[in-house]
Amino acid sequence: MPRSRVRTSSAWLVAGFLSTTGWLAGCGGQAPTGPSHSTRQPAPKDGHDPAAGPRLQDPPELVSRKGLLKAAITVERRKVRVGDRQLYATTYNGAHMPPTLRVRPGDRIDLTLTNHIDEDTNLHTHGLHVSPRAPADDIFIALKYNHSYHYSYRLPLNHPTGTYWYHSHADMMSAPQVAGGESGVIIVEGLRQYLPPALRGITEHTIALKDFQVQGDSVKTHPLRIGAATNRTVNGQRNPVISIRPGETQLWRLANIGANIYYKLHLPGIRFRVIAQDGIPVPKAYDQDTVLIAAGARFDVLVQGGRPGTTRLETLPYDTGSAGNRFPRADLATVVSGGKAMSRAALPTDFAPHEDLSDATITARKTVVFTENGPGTKFYINGRMYDPHRIDFTSILGSVEEWTIRNHAKEDHSFHIHTNDFQLMSINGKPHDPSHGWYDTINVPALGEAVIRIHYTDFTGRTVLHCHILNHEDMGMMAVLDIVGPHQNPPAA
Repeated sequence: MPRSRVRTSSAWLVAGFLSTTGWLAGCGGQAPTGPSHSTRQPAPKDGHDPAAGPRLQDPPELVSRKGLLKAAITVERRKVRVGDRQLYATTYNGAHMPPTLRVRPGDRIDLTLTNHIDEDTNLHTHGLHVSPRAPADDIFIALKYNHSYHYSYRLPLNHPTGTYWYHSHADMMSAPQVAGGESGVIIVEGLRQYLPPALRGITEHTIALKDFQVQGDSVKTHPLRIGAATNRTVNGQRNPVISIRPGETQLWRLANIGANIYYKLHLPGIRFRVIAQDGIPVPKAYDQDTVLIAAGARFDVLVQGGRPGTTRLETLPYDTGSAGNRFPRADLATVVSGGKAMSRAALPTDFAPHEDLSDATITARKTVVFTENGPGTKFYINGRMYDPHRIDFTSILGSVEEWTIRNHAKEDHSFHIHTNDFQLMSINGKPHDPSHGWYDTINVPALGEAVIRIHYTDFTGRTVLHCHILNHEDMGMMAVLDIVGPHQNPPAA
């Protein structure tokens, strides 16, 4: 699918970084504290105020060529720049903010993962509709120290186009490894084909939200307390500057690629036009003043520059419940609107066609119940802790099922299922608008419930569903789903 893309930072060839023909773009930096988020300051004529901090640098990129992305990723512990500090971290290819993998529907990804840390690890392509069987997205693989594994994924030709991510899914070690740095962004090209022609060449930014706690000279990985003070970064930078011209339209890819925390994004005076959720283009774009991004979730949004001046991209306070955590307000980036004004483009409403399961024939119904045994101890799905050798649910390829996710805990949980995305039907009994109902990760409110429908397509094999607050996953809140062929006889759910 053809796509015109404007690079917003310098690019050069990868040399010894990954074994592919790709792009590198930028490095991390720090933005010193600026004026209060509620204050709009006059903007400099060129749209960038050097006193506010460095420009936002999009992560380095690896781009597929002729239907193939061939890459090598090494996991190692080393001292790197993390935000505005030099800290020991668990890195992909020696960087806390590793490369973005940029591919197209129908592409093959050949990825060699090499483990140089002294604990088992692996790699999960979060949200991609690919096979859960080895050598593709098999999260049951345990890669030992000084060993390599060769992953191979084939994206369907009709794969949804948007923002995804990759991270460690090591058994009982996901939280410390992701918190330590093992996470990066995946972009499946083609989202711009749904934009009006005048907007297909707009500036694009990855806004990868990643936080870190500090212990001595290291990024803290264990024990992790979700509500502890943390340092939030955008693309590995502390409070970078995002430049935009008054009236200009930009595409921002908002991705929560940290281990545990939530973001409630707000940009004073500017509304987000949502065009994709969890990598899935919406049938109808819609506006939001704030965007709640649960652990693991993503949103692709259009943003238009306001009047000249400076404001803050902020995360607002968010309370996950009496048994959960209170995340405080924090500045994430400084947004400077300046330079020559542009005519404000009409933003799309009708966007991308997608399947609607509202009237589908339901072949089975399943229930998932989240419970906890005291704060910070054990977490359960349907009264059982995770066991990789036990099959908890069985579903049939080609069927449409309705699942009810009940949260009996006094805190929010972030529900995620692998291999197939799903349509959200309702939250706490309130119907969800089918014009933007597709996700792979949703927030299930404390003492609430969500109803979803899943159409199993293309792939069979064992996979998982879990809470994407990774501390909770590691402490038991995960279950095994086996997708079987239509001629097999699955056990009763």
